[in-house]
Amino acid sequence: MSTPSNPAALTEALTRFFGAPRFTASLTLVIIGVTFSTHALRSTMGWPGLIGMLIGLLGFAALSLWARRDTLEWHGVLPISILVFVGWCVLSLVWSEYTLATLRGVSYQVTFGFLAIYVALVRDSIQIVRAIGDVLRVLLGASIALEVLSLLIDLPIVFLGIQGNIAYLGPIQGVFGTRNALGLIALIAVITFIVEWKSRSVPRALGIGSVWLAGICLVLTRSPVILIVALCIAVAAVALYALRRAPAANRWMLQLGLAAATLVTVVTLWATREQVFGLLNAGAELNVRLSLWDEMVRLMPLHPLEGWGWAGVWPSSTPYGWLEFTTGRDYSSGLNAYLDVYFQVGLVGALAFVALVGLAFVRSWILASNKRSLVYVWPALVLVVLIVTSLAESTALVEYGWFLLLVCSVRAAQGLSWRSALARKPDKV
Repeated sequence: MSTPSNPAALTEALTRFFGAPRFTASLTLVIIGVTFSTHALRSTMGWPGLIGMLIGLLGFAALSLWARRDTLEWHGVLPISILVFVGWCVLSLVWSEYTLATLRGVSYQVTFGFLAIYVALVRDSIQIVRAIGDVLRVLLGASIALEVLSLLIDLPIVFLGIQGNIAYLGPIQGVFGTRNALGLIALIAVITFIVEWKSRSVPRALGIGSVWLAGICLVLTRSPVILIVALCIAVAAVALYALRRAPAANRWMLQLGLAAATLVTVVTLWATREQVFGLLNAGAELNVRLSLWDEMVRLMPLHPLEGWGWAGVWPSSTPYGWLEFTTGRDYSSGLNAYLDVYFQVGLVGALAFVALVGLAFVRSWILASNKRSLVYVWPALVLVVLIVTSLAESTALVEYGWFLLLVCSVRAAQGLSWRSALARKPDKV
């Protein structure tokens, strides 16, 4: 194969290669695979291996965007809410009491954010759903296989966090480190596999088998937190089904009724949270979280508006070391995304994060309610998973949770953006 003899020919060859649909599809699969496998990759390769892979993916994604620069619609594609929240996190470098950790946290956040935006830009919704479905089938299958291997050798697989409890029907952790993480990903997989199956983008047998695989993983986690999230997803799915079948003229009344019912339910559940966790036999989990949250709330008044500085995954420096000392446990997050954001970047950052999540959800919900294609249901239900789970985990702030949040936010903005509407030229009379 001859090498192009001039810069113009070389540029054209690189553009064809990095802009090819096959390259884009393959890179999307690898990005999603790495994003959902961060725990397994850190456990086997360490942080240097994971960071090296992310840097390589950043480079390929940047080259792919460059090659496709003339075919992508850029106007209004990035929601302002994302820019405001990430910008405030970056700005926290100015007052952070652990500058190096904040620099690492911001870099990690921006890396996954860039990869999410790349995927949302170069692939359409059904292609994203298919890619995530393919990745999760492999990871959930590997999780069950490793849990069975742990049973056969009668030993836990310590470096992956697999405790070998599948013989007792759980709780299992799979390749994701904790049962809550496996349960969350299994829930996302259930939504993804059902959308694939019902939209006929995969063979019926594969779709049904995939749903069974995700369902088995979900049950074997035996996680009370995920059980509550699953119930919320079931209610949201029924509500969306009713909205999509209702006459267009009556949908706004149903939307208002659902909003009111949701608010009452949330307030009621929060007021009776101890009784609810008691019924689920999750008092120990609630006590762990309450003790941590109490200590976080006690320290928040020291930096109420700006927070202590963005960290993402918690470092061992002050004040996080102090929180671990006072509660007697090691933590990598605040076990609540909203409190975690408030603690790290203050009231301003918390409001920016709530605006980001809220706008993404409202746009996705409206599109899911009014668009005929079933694929519009996927971002709305995934965002419900992230929003509800964020009450008990900080998943939405880092890695695959942050990645999914931004993918859903960008896709929703592409379908329902006021800036895009303003940019459209009025039809000629």
